[in-house]
Parts: sequence; structure tokens; C-alpha cells
Amino acid sequence: MRHGSGAESSVGNTFQHSGLKGLSGVQNERIIRVSAEGTVSSPDFPQTYPRNRILVWRLVAASENMRIQLVFDERFGLEETEDGICKYDFVEIEDPVEGTILGRWCGSQAAPGKLVSKGNQFRIQFQSDQYLPSKPGFCIRYSPVPVKVPEPAAPAVSAPSLQSLEVLTEAVSGLSTVEEVMKYLEPDQWQLHMEDLYKPAWPVLGKSFFHHRKARAPDTKFQGAVDLNVLKEEVRLYSCTPRNFSVSLREELRRTDTIFWPSCLLVKRCGGNCACCSYGCRDCQCVPTRVTKKYHEVLQLRHRGGGKGFQKSLTDVHLEHHEECTCICKEEPNG
Repeated sequence: MRHGSGAESSVGNTFQHSGLKGLSGVQNERIIRVSAEGTVSSPDFPQTYPRNRILVWRLVAASENMRIQLVFDERFGLEETEDGICKYDFVEIEDPVEGTILGRWCGSQAAPGKLVSKGNQFRIQFQSDQYLPSKPGFCIRYSPVPVKVPEPAAPAVSAPSLQSLEVLTEAVSGLSTVEEVMKYLEPDQWQLHMEDLYKPAWPVLGKSFFHHRKARAPDTKFQGAVDLNVLKEEVRLYSCTPRNFSVSLREELRRTDTIFWPSCLLVKRCGGNCACCSYGCRDCQCVPTRVTKKYHEVLQLRHRGGGKGFQKSLTDVHLEHHEECTCICKEEPNG
């Protein structure tokens, strides 16, 4: 018997096989722990095997989550059948978990195809009597195979036109480009809808752009000295100043019946602390002193109703931007 280097074996109980006439061989069941490929074969394979032998191998997968695969070597030959029955020399394979004999093979018949265990074990028995040994015998290669766990069925997803506004808003907000939005809404005709979207079929409104004020070059006259002006400017930047805030268009425009993409935009709004606005003021607030309206082009989606799809258009929305801010005291300072 031969087995691969990745297998571990131990000898089970030894007992005399009784019930087969003329056999004096001793049956040894060898337990092979299958964790890698290996082989079991008739003695001296592929030469003539000896007479009067009964050999049994029990292959046990190293894990309950593994099965065992058997593949016969094409070189196969044992003593011929009698009346079509393998009576004398044969190899037999049993699935102990199922309690079934998968087959008994002998003679020069073709070796069986690939076998895979139902459970985590196989039992292989080889028998030869005292007459007419043959060659080459048999050789079986075994290997562990993982159990295929069925993948859970994907949850059914409603067509976008049938989804609620909240579900659709959540789905659209996670997309990165207009193309992805259109593919999600119209997977079969999204390119046509993209072309329609950019046709000049709506009034074009004026648009404004952000212009970042350039910072002044630092004065190098007093190199190495602490520049109090810089410190004061840093305080001003983190005090009451216009700064970027992200706003939800549906909430900002009070349009809960509409989906916008992008769903949020950056606007300038007053923010920061007013710790230095007035000594002793207990309620100092940062408020805008100059406000402008700026237009932003976005994709607007509306249900047509009755599951008939969406009304899609590029539209301009105007949002408030705070250009200048100041701190004011809501109550008179103490004393």
C-alpha cells in the first residue's frame, strides 16, 4: 500500500477474514487521514499482485467540511469475472456514511470514473485469492475537495420606477457620476437618455463661479520674528468667517417630492466661534452681513406616477452663500 506524504495513517484492529473460501490472508484496515493528495494501490502495482491478500483502507477527510475524491489510474487489471460477477480478485468501494457499496471492479474492464464521497469517508477493499493473480492491479488517487456551500439567493430588487422616494434617494446618493445614475435608472437605454439630457431643451439660467481670493505674499522684512499679524489672521480664519458647508438640496429647497443628484452641494455659510467678539457677552452669535444667490446645475428626477419611469432634466437651483460675517452680541455686556 502506498499513500502520499500529506496523509496520516494508523493501523486499525486486525482480524481473520472468514467467509471467503480458500483465503488465509489477514485483513488490516488502515485509516488514512486525507489532508492532501495520495494513492492506495494493489501491492507491487503495476506488476503482478500477490495471492491471498485482503487489504482495507478507510479514508477519512481531515475536516467535516471536506469530501474525498477518487480517481482510478487507467492501468487497471485484476482476475477476470465468473458469470459476470467479481468473485475472486476485486477492488470494492463503500461510502460508510451512506452505508452503500458504490461498486466492485475486476478483470480487464474499464476503470470507473471519478467518485466523490457523500460524507467525509470512503472505504476501499482489495481481495485476491490463491489462484491466477494478474497485473497491473489497480491504483487509486485520492484528494480532499471542499464542500460547496450554496450561495444565498440575492434579495429581489424592485425596478427604480417602483421604489419609494426614500429608497431611491439612498441608492442614487451613493453613485459617483451622472452616467452611473442614468445606468441605474434606465439600464437598457441609459445612453439615449444621456443624449436627451444634454439637449438644450430648457431655459439656460445665468451661473456664477467661485473665485478664491489670493493670499498676500508674506512680508520677509522681519524674518525670524513672531508675526503678530499672522497670528491675528489665523484667529480670524477660525473665528466667525464664511466657510464651506454641505447642504441637502431637498431640505434646503424644501422639495421633498424631488430627487437631486448630487443630493448635497457645498455652499459658503458663516461659521466659527465668537469668543473675542465682546468682553462679558454671554450670547454672541456669528451672522452673515452680505448674502448672495448662486446658481448650481444639477440633475433633477421626478416620478411620473403609476410606475411609468422618471422625468429627468438638468436644472439650475439657487442657493444662499454668505460672503461676509460678523459677531454680534444679542445682549448688552455686563457692567
